[in-house]
Amino acid sequence: MSEPVVRLDKWLWAARFFKTRALSRSTIQAGKVHYNGQRTKPAKTVEIGAEIELPKGYDRMTVVVIALSEKRGNATQAATLYEETPTSIAKREANAAARKANALYNPHPDQRPDKKQRRELIKFKHQ
Repeated sequence: MSEPVVRLDKWLWAARFFKTRALSRSTIQAGKVHYNGQRTKPAKTVEIGAEIELPKGYDRMTVVVIALSEKRGNATQAATLYEETPTSIAKREANAAARKANALYNPHPDQRPDKKQRRELIKFKHQ
């Protein structure tokens, strides 16, 4: 049996990287998704073994296509469509640790300042 022909935007949607196909399509058109190291178009045919680099939150994720599907299933089915590369995992973990360490030096207050505190802050900044 031959493999199904699947568009890149449809595969990314089926693999649950994007909530809608429209989001997937617009991200690809913006040049944020690379297929085998090259910018591509949404209608690009996905092949097994291809390497796809895409944005994931604050980081970039590199995955290898293991299976093809144009139907969106549950998360466990979607996870069987791809495998993240070890270098991508290590890079994302290092970036997460750096963000966590930076949060220690830049603490956030427990609550938003009220009106009086905001006025005091403004007065302090403009002195």
